[in-house]
This record gives sequence, structure tokens and C-alpha cells, in this order.
Amino acid sequence: MNAKRMLYIVVCAAGPAADVGNLVTQAKIRDWAVQIISTPSALSWLDVPALQRQTGYTVRSIHRETEVVRSRHADAAIVAPASFNTINKLALGIADNYALDVLHPMISRKTPLVVLPFVNIDYACRAPFISHVNSLRAEGVSILIGEGGFVPHAAGTGDGRREAFPWTAALEKVEQLLAAQASTKP
Repeated sequence: MNAKRMLYIVVCAAGPAADVGNLVTQAKIRDWAVQIISTPSALSWLDVPALQRQTGYTVRSIHRETEVVRSRHADAAIVAPASFNTINKLALGIADNYALDVLHPMISRKTPLVVLPFVNIDYACRAPFISHVNSLRAEGVSILIGEGGFVPHAAGTGDGRREAFPWTAALEKVEQLLAAQASTKP
């Protein structure tokens, strides 16, 4: 069995989704095994064969059939880019797709979970969104929005923000959370 730590990367249909291979590369340099999980909407944004070659794992977007081997247990997860819809659904406990179904138990089990949004300022300023971000944070989910994470952009300008998407910030936060968790264990 592979002794590397397992990182789930949940990809939503948002601007930088097609660039998730950048995060995979950074994670592998840091000795992570990586499992990509796609929301149904994001699947068409991804180069699935390339990601499968890069990770060595099948990109998952639906529940497995009985005869399919289960994915390895995750030591941590990153949701990036995280869409407005996924963040709101996650806070409300909605599990209407495989990606959300995987994330909910991780919150309950206190598995390090980092959410890196990609939303425009019009969505980020909505009271329900702000409330849901705060609710998830209260449950121990790290949401990297604002300074040091993703700074929401003006509507219609997201394409120009893809290259500056802070993939590394999410990976660094996951590793900080794991280190803090390890330091509290007897």
C-alpha cells in the first residue's frame, strides 16, 4: 500500500477548474498522493485523461458501482476552485452530488478541509454566502477568501484572474492544519 498522504481535490465549475493540474503538481512535489473528485458541472471543464495520468487515480464524479474499488481514505481535502453553489450547499448540508457526499463526513470527522473559492464580488457580498462561510468556519472548515486567499473579482473579469489563482495557499493551509492536528495528539 502507498504510504504517501492522500489529498482529495474537489473541483467545481469555476474559472480556474481547467488549471487544477497546477495544484496536483504542487501536491505531488510535496509527496502527496492525489485523488481528483469533480462536481458534475466541472467534469466537462477538465482534461480527465491527463489528470488520471498525472495522479494515477480515476477522476471520480459519481458514486462507485459495487464492484469498483473504493478510493483511499483522505488525510485532507481541498475544494478548489470552490463555486458559490458548492459553498452554499456544503453549509446547508445538501449532498446532491458525489463531491458533496464525500465532503460532509470529512467535516464531521474533523478531516482538514480547505475551501478556496472563485466567486465574483456580487456573489461574495450576498448575506446568505457570508453566513454560510461563517457557518463552515465555525465547523472547522478553512475558507480562504479575502487577503491571503482568493480576493473576489468584479463580475465579468474572472478570466483575467485564472493565472493568479492561489493554489499554493490552499496546499500550505492543509499542511498547517495537519501539523496542528498532529501536535495535539498524545
